[in-house]
Amino acid sequence: MQAIVETLFDAIYLISVITIGVLMIRKSKTESQFRLFGWMAVILGAGDAFHLIPRALALCTSGLDHYTVPLGLGKWITSVTMTVFYVLLYYVWRKRYQIKAQNGLTVVVYGLAALRIALCMMPQNQWLSTESPLAWGIYRNIPFALLGLLVIVLFYRSAKLQKDRAFRWMWLTIVLSFGFYIPVVLWADTIPMIGMLMIPKTCAYVWTVLIGYFAMKKECK
Repeated sequence: MQAIVETLFDAIYLISVITIGVLMIRKSKTESQFRLFGWMAVILGAGDAFHLIPRALALCTSGLDHYTVPLGLGKWITSVTMTVFYVLLYYVWRKRYQIKAQNGLTVVVYGLAALRIALCMMPQNQWLSTESPLAWGIYRNIPFALLGLLVIVLFYRSAKLQKDRAFRWMWLTIVLSFGFYIPVVLWADTIPMIGMLMIPKTCAYVWTVLIGYFAMKKECK
């Protein structure tokens, strides 16, 4: 039952975000913020596919224990693509609110993203092993969480200041995604049921993508 429900959910998720991303790229015309948003959605879906497709195959065939390497490799790739996702979201913020200066902020974003990716590349993560060290899971997610927090603050302040109703909940989608993700990092290995939080986390990312899509539908007529 788990295999059917989870596989169906993941398939709907991947098809939805990638399709929405492609539509945004094609229909955004001269609005570069929505074209960026489209690429952001495609990268989100494509990156997650490297982990979710092997997981679906494992659940529907011989089990997760027989897919350790593909699943580990998928998590590795997803960790990098999610970092790129937040860098692109930062640029969506810059373009939507016409931010011209604040180059120091951009340096911080790139610095956190580079640190996150560098930590993900370290062999101590043991991505292809059945037992990845919890400590390294925490290390690599510290700059990631700081990057997310920065983007949360930027969207919250800008949307409130400019009374941007279309993006007024963008900050909340990111809060929810991290709120569901952090317990998985910390406790999923010892309490497997915690892994179910990845479902509402995924829904939060779909909400993020839909905010951009509906804003484009309204503003690009």
